[in-house]
Parts: sequence; C-alpha cells; structure tokens
Amino acid sequence: MVTISLCMIVKNEEKVLRRCLGSLADIVDEIIIADTGSSDSTKEIALEYTSNVYDFKWTGDFAEARNFVASKATKEYIYTADADEYLDEENREKLKRLKQILLPEIEIVQMLYCTPEELSTVYNFEKEHRVKLYKRVRNFTWIDPIHETLRTDPVVYDSDIEIQHRPLSNHAPRDLGAMAALSKSGKRLSKKLHHMYAMELFRSGSDNDFCEAAPAFIQTMEQDDRSMDEVKEALCVLARFCRIKGDLAGFFSYALKDAVTEPSAETCCELGMYYENAGNYNEAMIWYQNALTETESILDIRTSGVIPQAGIERCRLGLGNGQA
Repeated sequence: MVTISLCMIVKNEEKVLRRCLGSLADIVDEIIIADTGSSDSTKEIALEYTSNVYDFKWTGDFAEARNFVASKATKEYIYTADADEYLDEENREKLKRLKQILLPEIEIVQMLYCTPEELSTVYNFEKEHRVKLYKRVRNFTWIDPIHETLRTDPVVYDSDIEIQHRPLSNHAPRDLGAMAALSKSGKRLSKKLHHMYAMELFRSGSDNDFCEAAPAFIQTMEQDDRSMDEVKEALCVLARFCRIKGDLAGFFSYALKDAVTEPSAETCCELGMYYENAGNYNEAMIWYQNALTETESILDIRTSGVIPQAGIERCRLGLGNGQA
C-alpha cells in the first residue's frame, strides 16, 4: 500500500475546511497545511487534524506556495486539495482502494473534478480530469532496447474518482485580478495561463475585466513567436474588447482576422451580438447559426450552444415584432 501526504494551502476557509479534511483525514498518512494569512479560525481548525501547520507569507504566486507545502511532505505520493472540495462516501472508498492497489510505476493520478456549471468560472465541463495525486520523488528509468533513452514522460493514470468542488463564492474576480496584475508586471503569460485567462474572461469576466485584459492580448499580437492558439485566443478577447468600447474598426479587424482562418464560435457570437445590437436581426441570425452548427468553441463551450441558441430566439422575436 502506498503512503500519501495531503498538502494544502489555505486562507480564511473556516466555513469549508472541516468538510474537506474530514473526507480525507482517515485515508492519507500525513496532512501538511500552509496558511497564507487567515484572519478567521482556519488555522485552529487545521490544527484539529494535524500539527503540520505552517505560516507562509503570501507572494501572489500559487505555485510558490504549493512548492513550499510540498517540500514539507515525507510520504511517497502527494495529494493536493483545495479547501472547497471534498470526497463523498462512494469516492472515499474508491480512493482507499486505489491506495491499496496503485502500481509503483504510476507517477500521476488524475481525478474527475466536478463543479456544477453555475459555480464554474473557467472550465467548460462539469467533470474534467485534473492532476490530484503525484509521486513525491520521481524515479527515472531507461527505455528502448536500442538507442536507449531515459523515459521523461510521466506515467499517468486517469481514475474515476470524483472530487466534489463546491466553492462558497465566485473566485473569478480574484483570479482575473491576479492575471491582470501579472500581465501588467511585464511578465509574459505562459501558453497555459494565456489560455486560462482567455477562458475565464469569456466564462466569468465583466466588461471591465476585458478592458483590463486587453493590453496583455494586444502584446500577444505583437509577439513574433506567438502560437496560432494564442493568436486565436487574443483575437476573440480583443474583438469583445473593441465591441465593448464601440471601436468598430478594431472590432471588425480582429473578428475578420479570426474569420478568415478557421473561425471560432466565440467570434461568430461576437458578430451576431454586434448585428443584433444594431437591429439587423437577419444578419445576426446568420452568425449565431454559424456559431451553433458550423464552428467550434475554443474558450467557452456555451458559444456553440446556449449562447447562439438564445441569440437566435431573440432575433426571431425581434423579426416577429416587425423589426428589420
């Protein structure tokens, strides 16, 4: 049977921490918690479950905090959890069984992260695999019978364990503010963060969030080594930004740049919204229909489903009221 260290970073989580720790405490072999500045009873609750509670001065870097708490772990595997998630009884039993049978060559275990759509600020599906359990110390092995080389790709197991994610509040303002601050600092967003930023804008961003984000995505368009994925994401964000600002020249420039490649559902919806707001319902319906049946979403799955469906219905009502 493998051994597991539960590693968490927390701040002001008194309302949910017991739920999380109570679902895991009898399964893991040690619990390590870094508190990043709680002003409620979070630390006191953590100390009910473990003496390994550390103060960590928050730097604005989640990865730095994760690395700190992981550095305190001593067991074979590290399980990462946020305070607003937990395992129900069925999935507690699944994790217990996994702990008994996990093969030593498996280095990463992904679990299904389950967030109801109304609570999701980024992800497009109610269930998505995420890395939750990973080997603390990685062993490298040689592979291939000739021209042998070290295996560098991790051995990943996609489990059917479902983690219930139930935040008590929307994290989007915090996350969007942090990404805006990161881009303003002059640091270039990684490809992953670039994608996450664009996704969270379309899933949860306000008009002001798009305005705050625009410089980062303008910078993307100016970079010679940008990837096509980053370009497509930037075009979607900037088309929305220009539509918000009433910059028609900019709006059509970005929207049509996307449309002349393989258009995204997001851009088709932006064009539909533009024509709908202008009262041109027939033209709007063409673009909404394109979003619904001819294109795919790259950031927000709703742009190839419920958003254009609702747009088409609004346009039909407008036409039925005798408006052109």
